[in-house]
Amino acid sequence: MRVSAGTALPNFEVDEVRAAAMKTMAVLLRDPNPIHFDPDAVAALGMGDRVINQGPTNMAYVVNMLVAWAGHPACIRALKVRFLDNVRGGDRVVAGGVVTSVAGDGRHQIAECDVWLDVVGGPRALAGSATVAVAAGAATGETPAR
Repeated sequence: MRVSAGTALPNFEVDEVRAAAMKTMAVLLRDPNPIHFDPDAVAALGMGDRVINQGPTNMAYVVNMLVAWAGHPACIRALKVRFLDNVRGGDRVVAGGVVTSVAGDGRHQIAECDVWLDVVGGPRALAGSATVAVAAGAATGETPAR
């Protein structure tokens, strides 16, 4: 696969961010913050009436997009994001990105990318950058170095 500056990364879409999954993630992350599982707590804080997704889960949507594009989790060399707004239960989100520059290390193209997560019909939830190794032989089925 050859990439160049301006190459759009394929979107990763989540049709519905489910409140039940947030409750499960709160347990797994040992996150006792009730905004992730109690709509009344969200309302009491003046933050609306829907539970709020965990930041690590929002970031994971971007990671899933990068892995689907690059072919393997080990291809992600760096990821840096800023959390800009909340994702709420019932939201539809789309992770996307664009290659901003490409260099090489002999075996791979190293793509610097701008990445983001948008709430469909709403705000950008996070934005950042990623460094991704794209195997030069990926188009022929070569497995990227791990």
